[in-house]
Amino acid sequence: MTAMDITIHMTFLPHNDPDASLAFYRDTLGFEVRNDVGHGGLRWLTVGPAGQPGTSIVLHPPGADPGVTDDERRTILEMMAKGNYAAIILATADLDGTFARLQVSDAEVVQEPTEQPYGVRDCAFRDPAGNLIRISELR
Repeated sequence: MTAMDITIHMTFLPHNDPDASLAFYRDTLGFEVRNDVGHGGLRWLTVGPAGQPGTSIVLHPPGADPGVTDDERRTILEMMAKGNYAAIILATADLDGTFARLQVSDAEVVQEPTEQPYGVRDCAFRDPAGNLIRISELR
């Protein structure tokens, strides 16, 4: 079997306040804004790390898919409010410096930099929508 040439192009995270999410990902994390699209009173934001134009996060309204029922939409919003709906793991060479910058922002600290028993040193925050953002230290 030969390997396939596949990359991660986009991933999706929900938001419930596009302006707060934009401020977090752009101003706090330093991501580039790649797209900002509104339609029908809803807003989708595409952001990504500078220098990595092929990798993006699409911040989307939860339950915007027409196939999602009102009950499912409520469940999604409830799970987001608890902070257990969506997550992403980012990486940095300077975990302590990144943690210090995030700590002085409005981001909710979930875990300070910690050496995990499975061999990763990381920290964790929640974005304004409650999504878990883990940041691993590159070694």
